[in-house]
Amino acid sequence: MKLTSDDKTLAENKVLVLYILNKIGKPISNDSLLNLVLSVTDMNYFYFQQFLLDLLEKGYIVSSTNDGHTLYNITNFGKETLELTQDILPGIIKLRVDANFKDELDTFENKHSIIAEYTLNSDNSYNITCKIIDSNDTVFEVRTFAGSREQAKEIVDNWNENADKMYPAILDILTNKN
Repeated sequence: MKLTSDDKTLAENKVLVLYILNKIGKPISNDSLLNLVLSVTDMNYFYFQQFLLDLLEKGYIVSSTNDGHTLYNITNFGKETLELTQDILPGIIKLRVDANFKDELDTFENKHSIIAEYTLNSDNSYNITCKIIDSNDTVFEVRTFAGSREQAKEIVDNWNENADKMYPAILDILTNKN
């Protein structure tokens, strides 16, 4: 697909982005939105970015920043426009979105509700941040440090795999009065 191809193809792809944002109903990161779009259609990354920019400039979507990440959400104007234009989106694309959406969204939510990252300090130690995010709100966050990259990676990997067990255990320790 050329970016300068027929207007119908360009419009379909913009409506697809609006359709997915409307289905999600909450802010989503650029990468997550791209992954959802790619789960239903083949789209070039640069075209996707151009579609986002166009939708932002026209006021169909808005961007916000949360914890250093840019998030996108559909506006009321975007919802009204989607109602008027979603008929140009081919039925097969809507069917793919609806069929794949639940699995992709569950993966997206699970992937983005547990976050762990590490950064290098000037003294070759590492700062580690482990979080649990729910509806774009940080509900739990712990910060620590590691003396080596290997240890930092081990902590991050362990949090990503076991946060569902660790979080209740940490809360239990924090609330235990013994």
